[in-house]
Amino acid sequence: MALGEERVVTAAVLIIGDEILSGRTKDRNGGAIAAHLTNIGIRLKEMRVVPDDEAEICAAVNALSGRYDYLFTTGGIGPTHDDITADSIAKACGVAIDVDPRAEKLLAENYGKRGLALTPSRLRMARIPAGASLIVNPVSGAPGFRIGNVIVMAGVPEIMLAMLEAVTPDLETGDKVLSVTIAVDRPESEIADVFSAHQQRYRDVAMGSYPRLRDGKPVADLVLRSPDADRLSEAAATLKAALGV
Repeated sequence: MALGEERVVTAAVLIIGDEILSGRTKDRNGGAIAAHLTNIGIRLKEMRVVPDDEAEICAAVNALSGRYDYLFTTGGIGPTHDDITADSIAKACGVAIDVDPRAEKLLAENYGKRGLALTPSRLRMARIPAGASLIVNPVSGAPGFRIGNVIVMAGVPEIMLAMLEAVTPDLETGDKVLSVTIAVDRPESEIADVFSAHQQRYRDVAMGSYPRLRDGKPVADLVLRSPDADRLSEAAATLKAALGV
């Protein structure tokens, strides 16, 4: 990478589960991962939701892992018959899958401390694709795993977050994208021309308008993003002046 060249590391998120698509469970993981990646300097470029279907999971894993630096998945690594993520990812990666002694040991220790047996159903959570490294799970013991650039985590938000924190030190990161939000007490239609002209002036600064209602009145949040703090500050200051805010 040349001196002064921006370093960009990209990622996608794959959320797996029929319960998300049916609306029974409201996804909390996608937004949490997006915020975390932004904070550490990884740019989330795409997010997909697929059902508990092997073909769908494989197709998504192959497409997304080949397009981005990292693919983070959540869901489908529990003890029940519909938890097919590990098997599907093994198939997508072209490797075998079986009970991993490392994962089995972690589960045995965790259940042993609680006076519980490591049943065949619980042992399903120790099935790990060949060649994968484990992601520790300090919440419930059952590990996630990483194979290549695919990072496989649980669907339970509290466990997912613990796994995400555990794997973070091993991730390559790039330049962080900074942001400034300008709240405008006017509808988008009144500031659209000024905003568009400002984007043309600062083409290297990403700009987006996000309308909302406040006390029933339409207002807008204008968000500017850039890895260059000085350029971002200049673009924000001149936009505020142009809008008179």
